[in-house]
Amino acid sequence: MGRTSRKRSTVANRAIAASAALILGGGGLVAVNVYASAGESRPGQERIENAGRQMSTIDCPEVANALTKVPKRARATVDRELARMDTQITVAYKRFADNKVKLERDPELTEKKILKPLKQQRLASLKKIRSALKQAGHSQKSLDSLAPCTMRPDDSTDEGDPGGGQDGGQDGGQDGGQDGQPPGNGPEASDFVDIESVEPNIQEPQPGDQASTGTFTTDCGRNKNGLFNSDNVIAAPGVSNGAHHKHDYVGNQANNAFASDDDLANGETTCDEQGDKSTYYWPVVRLQNGKNEADANEDGGGKDGNVGKIQTPSEVTLQFAGSAASKVTAMPRFLRIITGDAKAFVNGDANANASWSCTGFEDRQLKDKYPICPADSQVVRSFDFQSCWDGQNTDSANHRTHVAFADENGQCQEGFQAIPQLKQRIVYDLPPGPGFAVDSFPEQLHKPITDHGDFINVFDEDVMTKMVDCINTGKKCD
Repeated sequence: MGRTSRKRSTVANRAIAASAALILGGGGLVAVNVYASAGESRPGQERIENAGRQMSTIDCPEVANALTKVPKRARATVDRELARMDTQITVAYKRFADNKVKLERDPELTEKKILKPLKQQRLASLKKIRSALKQAGHSQKSLDSLAPCTMRPDDSTDEGDPGGGQDGGQDGGQDGGQDGQPPGNGPEASDFVDIESVEPNIQEPQPGDQASTGTFTTDCGRNKNGLFNSDNVIAAPGVSNGAHHKHDYVGNQANNAFASDDDLANGETTCDEQGDKSTYYWPVVRLQNGKNEADANEDGGGKDGNVGKIQTPSEVTLQFAGSAASKVTAMPRFLRIITGDAKAFVNGDANANASWSCTGFEDRQLKDKYPICPADSQVVRSFDFQSCWDGQNTDSANHRTHVAFADENGQCQEGFQAIPQLKQRIVYDLPPGPGFAVDSFPEQLHKPITDHGDFINVFDEDVMTKMVDCINTGKKCD
């Protein structure tokens, strides 16, 4: 289907009108301005020379990705300092956003008031991380090069194409965070696209002779009981508001920043299968329609730039599938997996994995755009989790390297073995058109590419054995 020749849908026409209202009306969905693009040299004159560019956020290197090993003795300190660095970025971003008019006129002032103090704070945290690692017997090379941050633009642009992102926004009158409206840190009109303008783009590997073709589905509800918090026990254990955005939780009801494995093992579950006490969580979706949520003045909510009514999914499917290349082996209890990257807007898309679509159009998946769905269609979020495990570890220093994705043929890399792959599908009954966003770290500007999902396996051994048998023998179990 050629993009330049097709007729624009009624939904897309409404989106264009909404976008115009945003741009002309002061647009709370339009991000604030900052100073240099991603990939430019971090400190120095080049940043100042690029002061004329429209900028929107703070870009800092991801320290966790540089950690090769975190011994158990150092884990608490490292996790605490990594979470502290996230808070430092959040505070610096808020300071910039609150003073953006003045700072836009004077990039040297931005360097002095925003970037230099942030660098000093990060250096102090990096020093504590390296010291903790050294005391635990692990020699970590200097991390000081990761201290400087830059200002960068929101690279989203309108391309004059139904698939190019000019559709979006919410009817005008956004007021920078008051009365449930977006707080000025996104999303932008260009973050939305008419799903009917997107070409089908899904390819699945063909099952081989040794493929495991069964499935195991667990029903854990859709968080109708409203369990939310802004913690992340995987990425920031022991730190309240470590995520700086709210998560939906289904399954285990004991999940917060301070939950131990024992707490999870003894927790209640919303799953029909009581032998599944696993925890499944993801950032909430909010409808930005001028209505405040109860957390408008709380951490993780309005205080972190996440506003609007939280939407309860209309449907949540949690299914474990097999491998196109081999049989699967049981997941170890308390295995932790994060799919997607909550900081993908500044980190890049290397770990971005969640995707967006619409019912009736799920052969068209979007990573970096929110879908504008036809009036009779619902918004769909999909998460495919890593399906290869290193056979030893339930977690890793950066929470990623102990698991991996299979290759295009479904084969795990050397040293890894196939495990049941969690596939999450979350559906929302939202009004047609734009005007919604996923919660995010404030400086990530509510970009759809920052969507992510988290899972901790707390299946009983007998239920896990049943799952593996179902998958390996080609059965469909629930």
